[in-house]
Amino acid sequence: MESSAAKRPTNLDPRLDQARAWLTSLGVKLQSDFQDVAGDASFRRYFRADIEGRSHILMDAAPPGEDVRPFMDVNRRLRTAQLHAPKIVHADRRNGFLLLEDLGDELYRDLLDKNNVDELFPGLFDILETFALTVNTDDLPLFSVRKLRRDMDLFPEWYLGHHRTAIPRHRLDAVWDGFCDHIIDSALTQPQCFVHRDFHSCNLLRTAANEIGIIDFQDAVIGPVSYDFVSLIWDRYIHWPRPQIETWMETFRLKLGLEMEPEQWRRYCDLMGLQRNIKIVGIFARLYYRDGKSGYLEMIPRFYEYVTSTLRLYPEFAEVLSHMEHPECVP
Repeated sequence: MESSAAKRPTNLDPRLDQARAWLTSLGVKLQSDFQDVAGDASFRRYFRADIEGRSHILMDAAPPGEDVRPFMDVNRRLRTAQLHAPKIVHADRRNGFLLLEDLGDELYRDLLDKNNVDELFPGLFDILETFALTVNTDDLPLFSVRKLRRDMDLFPEWYLGHHRTAIPRHRLDAVWDGFCDHIIDSALTQPQCFVHRDFHSCNLLRTAANEIGIIDFQDAVIGPVSYDFVSLIWDRYIHWPRPQIETWMETFRLKLGLEMEPEQWRRYCDLMGLQRNIKIVGIFARLYYRDGKSGYLEMIPRFYEYVTSTLRLYPEFAEVLSHMEHPECVP
């Protein structure tokens, strides 16, 4: 969920009417009507309202397309580990409503810059350490071979299939399977732990109590220890230089006490970053062409550059790089 300036929703919204009736049945009195808050890339919606002198967030996750139960499950795991996921005040699981603590509007997207990153990143690394060492993973789904491959296949399906259709698909198809196998093998051979799956500056907030709030965690899995780390360092809004990224790689390796050589850890991170950033390019194309969500195409070039700059570091991926740098393929 990304926060934004409030906009008043239409009064002709049956879901909000249902939410008002639910809260009234609980004896909850709204002191202001719902104001919409910018949502995420899903079909969930978020609204802000004052209740008993405090601001709260309503999550509207309409079934059958959405389900609040994974959010509730992961929320419990994070809060048990003393991490600041929003408190669930009331829940209507069947109808897809949650009333949540409001963590505020101070996104790390708007806080982070090159002047304060050394001050702010240690707290984020502490959270990643808690993910790796403390958060309970019992019965969480696995980040399986199938899921990892499905994510990567979003690139040929949606980016090449809908956005850059001029390049002959067979050029990449000939090397795609082997490339994906290398990436997925790397993901599965590294240590596995709790993985948020979308740990970046738009899903982290500084609360009024100067704590780090965490949102958008409902898709959590058991997966590679490098996944959330690379999600943080290859950011949507800030491009960090490679020497800084490599310094963070070593800092985090030492922080977790990972028993592997720095070169092996860098490779794990780089290949995990390739998997995630290739997926993001495909997802952003799908969000635009399938879901009609504007604003995502303009973000593709940054993640595409993350992919090609990493591929250049690994000669074994030269053929994939040559296809991705083809003039008909680049954004």
